[in-house]
Amino acid sequence: MSMTDKLARGSRPIRKRAAVTAGVAIGALLLSGCVQSQREEDTGAGGEDAVDSTFVFAASADPAGLDPAFASDGETFRVSRQMFEGLVGVEPGTADPAPLLAESWETSEDGLSTTFALKEGVTFHDGTEFNAEAVCFNFDRWYNWTGVAQAPNVSYYYNNLFRGFADTPDTAVYESCEVNGDLEATVTLAQPFAGFIPALSLPAFSMQSPTALEEFAADEIGGSAEAPSLSAYAEGNPVGTGPFKFDSWNVGEDLQLSTYEEYWGEQGQIETVIFRIIDDPQARTQALQAGTIDGFDLVAPADIPALEDEGFMIVPRDPFTILYLGINHAVEELADPLVRQAIHHAIDKQALIDQTLPEGTQLATQFIPPVVEGYNEGVTTYEYDPERAMELLEEAGYPDGFEVQFNYPTGVSRPYMPTPEQVFTNITDQLSEVGITATPSPDVWSPDYLDKIQGTEDHGIHLLGWTGDYNDTDNFIGVFFGTESLEFGFDNPELFGSLNEARGMTDRDAQTELYSEINEDIAEFNPAIPLAHPAPSLAFAPRVVSYPASPVNDEVFSQIELSE
Repeated sequence: MSMTDKLARGSRPIRKRAAVTAGVAIGALLLSGCVQSQREEDTGAGGEDAVDSTFVFAASADPAGLDPAFASDGETFRVSRQMFEGLVGVEPGTADPAPLLAESWETSEDGLSTTFALKEGVTFHDGTEFNAEAVCFNFDRWYNWTGVAQAPNVSYYYNNLFRGFADTPDTAVYESCEVNGDLEATVTLAQPFAGFIPALSLPAFSMQSPTALEEFAADEIGGSAEAPSLSAYAEGNPVGTGPFKFDSWNVGEDLQLSTYEEYWGEQGQIETVIFRIIDDPQARTQALQAGTIDGFDLVAPADIPALEDEGFMIVPRDPFTILYLGINHAVEELADPLVRQAIHHAIDKQALIDQTLPEGTQLATQFIPPVVEGYNEGVTTYEYDPERAMELLEEAGYPDGFEVQFNYPTGVSRPYMPTPEQVFTNITDQLSEVGITATPSPDVWSPDYLDKIQGTEDHGIHLLGWTGDYNDTDNFIGVFFGTESLEFGFDNPELFGSLNEARGMTDRDAQTELYSEINEDIAEFNPAIPLAHPAPSLAFAPRVVSYPASPVNDEVFSQIELSE
């Protein structure tokens, strides 16, 4: 039995409307006038010493939507974390769970039932009371999704972590939610899930207003699994309990939030948040230098020295990421384990890191960072060896190599991959040295790339990665390899079974040992290629005194400190 009573505060989009993105520096600079005008309005009444209460942050892409339950990408979650809160948050500066809307919880010895004691006096932005009924409404909402809402690329996290819905109870992890009183709810699982509590810190499992969800038909997802479309709720009517509420979204340009005056916690100095969409890394850097934004994430490694010399603050995050080269086993050549080994031996990971990734990036030998329990120091590795790669290709029946589709995203920077085009070019050149010809297949990140990689078989090798959501091995390898997926296209019941067994174990030591064994099994199977654990950085204007950097990106702007 476990009891938590500390008080603390605490990536894969779906298809949406087409966006015209501010992709060049001049576009970012032309917006400075309206931002400056708004800042004068916001600070004029406070006198000369007033802090500028408008904070402009450059995002690399639009959010996938405004309903975090149907999202999994970092840009969507960055916006979500300002508006929404879950039962569980994250201990500041760590990847560990901490109380948020639940002040404490108690889990039964069998791990199946957890009773949450809820924070009192919390309301949603529309005035709806946050209570046990709202908690159960949200859990039951996820469980009762139907149609397109059940598609793995739409309800990505619920699919991967809870694995079933009301119409498939035999596979479902969730069973029921009971209202014990106004401020107490018990969630019962159908099968053990050791990562249940930390998983609830994901924005995908944020508490949302039952009133707004019903009024704006949040679960009416249109289109198809391959090309889903947003509900009216997700397009412009999100309602959470967070420090900021939604104001407006001009797709491809700006998304604006403002302070929720009835917020239960500390509101901080910032009253207006503007997420400015600037997809080009150079344009983001130039916008910061021009003073039209206050900060941005995913700083290009080459820009860091110059920004530091000019007095801008660089805030690094600890590596809690994985960049990998995905392999679609549905492609005949890639289904051959000898070919996968050859590709692995053909890649010089250290050269890739030195030439394309930020300082502090660690070379990856497996799909979890070294700080995550279950990391296997003695795992099988495939050292850079072009000659061995060519020998394996000949043994597999491809003495002259072969041609393969190479998918990569454009119009985006990710924490695990700040410059995808550079990574693509680097790996393409390395593969060509052993006779593998990569046919470029670029797609715009939002909305096309992930729909293709995760929702269709139309891809070959591909670039993707992950920023860990919480400190649990299942959040990495369980998400990647726990079930069959269109991304990887293989069926390995033994691996699936081992991962399912591990995620339900309550004995932490035994679980860690099993995960270590599973990491070796994955290395031998070689389903994809772990490349690196990048260390992303943010950059801020001098007026930013401190920023709550988090290895899992749990960064709420009400905690930012400003000097002017």
